[in-house]
Amino acid sequence: MTEIRWHSRAGQGAVSGAKGLGDVVATTGKEVQAFALYGSAKRGAALRAYNRISDEQIFDHAKFMRPDYVLVIDPALAMTDDITMNDKETTKYIITSHLSKDEVIESIPALQDKKERVYVVDCVQISLDTIKRSMPNSPMLGAFCKISGMFELDYFLENMKRVLAKFPQKIIDANMEAITRAYNEVK
Repeated sequence: MTEIRWHSRAGQGAVSGAKGLGDVVATTGKEVQAFALYGSAKRGAALRAYNRISDEQIFDHAKFMRPDYVLVIDPALAMTDDITMNDKETTKYIITSHLSKDEVIESIPALQDKKERVYVVDCVQISLDTIKRSMPNSPMLGAFCKISGMFELDYFLENMKRVLAKFPQKIIDANMEAITRAYNEVK
């Protein structure tokens, strides 16, 4: 089973991102869960969203997990949240930041011995450039697609277009550009 934990603030799209990822995973025939834990329902409050992906039926509905991937879409939470909580020796971290990978690792002591498993991409700036607002969930999905190797980019984009079909074409196109940019820029 693959487990993913998202660290975000309400309003940044982590819940929508987890659900969108779940929708794409469901097209592959795998079992998937997407859920979130909210503190305050107020915009800007810290929250965590989760995905579980498996070839078999998923019976575990607990929030506890040992994540294979930790996706941090709010840069401040990388510094204040315990993003390494319950990690494994193979957990990969994808962190939104304008800082370089070395600067991020230097500023988060818990990542010092995980350097080869830390990836950085500026999802906030990518979303501002493409979507025209700070909505870093779509770029994070692009970065996850690249780092996980779970999907070919074209397959992921086609299925995300279906997930976003209720939106105007302009918004769909902006999200596709954001996903593609992050896929290409994650380091």
